[in-house]
Amino acid sequence: MNADTPIFEIKDLQFGYPQRPVLKGLSLTLPAGRLYGLLGPNGCGKTTLLDLLAGLRRPQKGRIVFQGRSLTSYHRQALAREIALVPQNFYVNFPFAVQDVVMMGRYPHLKRFAHPGTEDLRLVAEAMAATDTDRFARQPVTALSGGERQRVIFARALAQDAGVLMLDEATASLDIRHTLDLLGLTRQRVQERQQTVIAVFQDINLAAMYCDELLFMKDGEIAQQGPTAEVMRADTLQSIYGVDGHIRPHTTYGLPQVDFSR
Repeated sequence: MNADTPIFEIKDLQFGYPQRPVLKGLSLTLPAGRLYGLLGPNGCGKTTLLDLLAGLRRPQKGRIVFQGRSLTSYHRQALAREIALVPQNFYVNFPFAVQDVVMMGRYPHLKRFAHPGTEDLRLVAEAMAATDTDRFARQPVTALSGGERQRVIFARALAQDAGVLMLDEATASLDIRHTLDLLGLTRQRVQERQQTVIAVFQDINLAAMYCDELLFMKDGEIAQQGPTAEVMRADTLQSIYGVDGHIRPHTTYGLPQVDFSR
């Protein structure tokens, strides 16, 4: 897909609960092959938007077009071959071996009752090596720490080998080394494979370090959107979060970073 071709076209998207609207007529166009950072205050609709784009929820009004087709026209398995999601919280009660959990990312590509082939095993091995989970491949996932489990789910999404990767605060429970490793890996896949990534961040500076574009949400709508260097401004932070901040270039990379003041 051409990098300027929209991978998602969203028109007048609405979703909510009784007494609590979440998305209020949100419209958005996302070209393919970029890393998007989705930011905003708690409760503004970031996770809901990801769930709708991944097909886990259906909008109450509006339309989502994915790769030129209505999202609702995709069979669930076909959509799983195209979109991988690393959720904010993931719980496994059964003691599956870590390698088996990562192999679940290959299920959308397998025919019914088929066994994983050489390519499936290769992708699983690569994903586990990239996420530093290969060293406990045969351990039960229930025996791992929260951060280790999160890396396993990240590995599962990588093994899925989808064109779109969605991350819902996927590094929130990770130590700084694995956070930087996995965000660096994600950035590399965007550059080398033209993968499209939509990632929810709470850490604005991390988002600015890795994202091509930032999308700031507020009150169920996209309040600011654009290239990171253009929208990462003090007035943006004030209007979205109600905080004062000083924008400065990173001392090594020159990317915008923010120092907050109260």
